[in-house]
Amino acid sequence: MAEQKIIDRDTYRAIKKMSRDELQAFLMRYADGLLEKDGKSIDLREVEKDLRQIKGIGDKRVEEIMAVFEKHLGV
Repeated sequence: MAEQKIIDRDTYRAIKKMSRDELQAFLMRYADGLLEKDGKSIDLREVEKDLRQIKGIGDKRVEEIMAVFEKHLGV
């Protein structure tokens, strides 16, 4: 199986010269670009609605689960 090139040689050289802050900014821009390209997202209100429909999961448990989602998503 052929190896897929993710970055070109010039980008690689530029990354090697970056400071930690520059690299972090570059990676954030790259990740944002992937999110825009992929277009996938999650609607937390829809997730909450679906969780509430599961038998045996009460309001308190749904609130705890949603708090975990929000914590990890930085909401």
